[in-house]
Amino acid sequence: MNKDVSAKVPFAIAFSVGSVLFSAHAGGGFATGNQANTYYVSLGWLGPFSAVLAMLLLAITMREAMFMYNSRGLSSYKELFQTLYHPFDGLYVMFEIFFYIMVLMAVAAAISGAASALREYFAINYYLGIVIVGAIVLALTIFGARLVRMATTYMGIAILATAVTIYLIGIVKNGGIGAVLSADFKSSGFSGLPQAILNGFTYAAFQCVTLPTMVACGTPLINKKACDSSMWVSFVMNTVALVLSVLMLLCWKPFYTSVAGGSVIPTLTSCREMGIGWLTVMYGICLLLCLISTGVTTTFGFVARFEKLPLFRGISSSTVRSAIVAAFIIALSMGISLAGLTNIIKYGYGYCGYYAIAVVIIPFMTAGIYKNRKFLEANPEYRGSSISGRFLRIGEKIAPERAEPGKAE
Repeated sequence: MNKDVSAKVPFAIAFSVGSVLFSAHAGGGFATGNQANTYYVSLGWLGPFSAVLAMLLLAITMREAMFMYNSRGLSSYKELFQTLYHPFDGLYVMFEIFFYIMVLMAVAAAISGAASALREYFAINYYLGIVIVGAIVLALTIFGARLVRMATTYMGIAILATAVTIYLIGIVKNGGIGAVLSADFKSSGFSGLPQAILNGFTYAAFQCVTLPTMVACGTPLINKKACDSSMWVSFVMNTVALVLSVLMLLCWKPFYTSVAGGSVIPTLTSCREMGIGWLTVMYGICLLLCLISTGVTTTFGFVARFEKLPLFRGISSSTVRSAIVAAFIIALSMGISLAGLTNIIKYGYGYCGYYAIAVVIIPFMTAGIYKNRKFLEANPEYRGSSISGRFLRIGEKIAPERAEPGKAE
């Protein structure tokens, strides 16, 4: 390859890649508060520490994956997992199974979350809300996916800004976080530590559904130092946002758990109790748009993958093919969403997380780290240099002969 792999990658690039992982994690699903409530709030004072563990595991896993992907010149996540599992290359299908089930769960959670928000704001029946949101997602997937993808980044920023504002105001307004943590420590001590560790691993594991996106976006990180810097950035951002959400929900848990359905979107329930009308309205708008955009963009990725199957070759119209595949995927997701947002996150995400601990987290934390270290011993130039290496200009091609990254096989 015609590239200087020891070149110092500008911090702007490392920051932008780290921000992708942050955005992928801290989207609409995160902003509902349901994930934090399900996996961390029940742990009491150990919740914030479990959240830090999860974000550390996620950052390390993504770092090892991106370095393996870039240093070996791979062109798809299939090749990445074949390299990871080698000499048992065929085991790459283990990740494929996790990925497609988890993406279905993500679409179902987006539909369920949006339907729950419609119920909270407009008193629309939950099941009718599922039908309405499913129809909107289907229509946008077929006719407006490009527009939604363009707006997704801005909607993600908006929902994150409103959610973090709610977290900060909630912590300050309640003022009892110290007492809550102290009381829980006195009553439970370290008895919840095993569950806290398991929840940290589980949460990090199901977040690995974003791995194909990250290795595709992370191709400018041409050496180990660049991958390290980028993932430390994402670790700090993800940890701050997640820990803030856990602390706020710990403060307001007695309230939102006492309200019927208050635990479905606990951030909204807590925000209403704070009495900040404009923030509640803004949060609701951003949350709905963000959840719908998540459903559309995820479904579109499914459609692009499956509409090329031999089964659909007899259909000449690409729009019809897309509509059939999208309708099937959304129908499945709507069926799953009948279980409710909390059950999807607790059981759907949870079991996918258990599975991904075995097929993603542990392999990258063991074989991945070992193989990358052996590679660095044989190719020390891939360590990167902050002194003698030249600066790589933003936008410069780093591997012109390389195949399009991130393409699923």
